[in-house]
Amino acid sequence: MSTRTFRITVRGVFDGLGADQRAELLRHAAEHDVLRAAFTPEGHLSYDVTARSAFTFRFSDSGDEEEDILEATERAEAAAKAWLGERGYGYKNLRSSAEDLSQAPLGKRQKRAAAQGKV
Repeated sequence: MSTRTFRITVRGVFDGLGADQRAELLRHAAEHDVLRAAFTPEGHLSYDVTARSAFTFRFSDSGDEEEDILEATERAEAAAKAWLGERGYGYKNLRSSAEDLSQAPLGKRQKRAAAQGKV
């Protein structure tokens, strides 16, 4: 049995931020720039509060069964809520999507490698 890798995206909108909270987010904006976004076990947050109040967390997780993606999604949502709650950031419209990379279609290079028996 092989381990499955999951990518979970948790999106939402900051809600009711005070001036101090907005200033704090702006101070740390470089760390959370979308160009630095990555799927990580601890989750990576990206946002641009100067443009809009939306944010995205990206998590990676794993499991042995296809059904494990549901628990991975719940863990990601809980981690995002905890991060926001610890800092007192209000949020709304939280939604998640998850992808099982073992089910993802192969790209051109991967198809070529598979055809040559290199996978």
